[in-house]
Order: sequence, then C-alpha cells, then structure tokens
Amino acid sequence: MIRAVLDTNVYVAALLSAHGSPARLVGALGEGLFDAIVCPRLLDELSGVLHRPKIAARLDPTVADDFVRWLGRVAITVPDPGVVRAVPPDPDDDYLVALALIGHAEVIVSGDAHPLGLSGITPRILSPAAFAQFVDALR
Repeated sequence: MIRAVLDTNVYVAALLSAHGSPARLVGALGEGLFDAIVCPRLLDELSGVLHRPKIAARLDPTVADDFVRWLGRVAITVPDPGVVRAVPPDPDDDYLVALALIGHAEVIVSGDAHPLGLSGITPRILSPAAFAQFVDALR
C-alpha cells in the first residue's frame, strides 16, 4: 500500500469543502486506499489551524476535534522527526520531508506552492489533484 504524508493544508481544505481533490483524498483514506503518515507535531498543527478564528467561523470546533482524533486513529503515527533542510523558501515545511523519510512515505501531498515547486526531492511532492487522480485509479 502506498504511504503518503498529507500537508495540513490538504486536511483543512477537505474539511472546508466536501468537493474537490482534498475531500476525495480524505474519503480514500477512510476507505483504506492508502496509508497516511502523521506525527504528533502534524496533528497539533492541524488542530491549531482548525481552531484559528477564520477557520473556526466556518467549521464547528467539535467537528474539527473529531476529525483530528479520527486521523490519529486511521493514520500511521510515527514520532516527531528531526528536521532536514529541504524546502529553502519555507523551512517550516522541512519537517514534512523528514516525516516522509522516517515514515517511509512514497509521496508528500501539498497544496502549498513552495514544496510543489521543488524538484529532486525524495519522496516526490504532488498536488492534491495529482495524488487524487492516482488514488482514484486504485478503485
């Protein structure tokens, strides 16, 4: 089974809109079509983002908390990784690469332009649309 690290922006987008690639990916994760790799830092970051006033105005906090707990149950949780310098324009995303490496992920999925613009990164970085197309082919 393919292992993937989904950036928090993918999970947030899925919760804010039931339509589109991020929502399809969360559905596919629930169906067991791929394994998501998470760590405590990613889950904490996701929870924090979902509780920001701008997001919380559009998403019931109970739904946000339930989602983070669900993700912690269905995903493969690994310890917080050390940091590798891989995303020069946005060092905050470096831990995603480190997480993918320690979680043996084949792909990182992000809607963020910084990691998507990088080449030569292992594992490869895909947009939610590109990964959703791949996962849809598994059905």
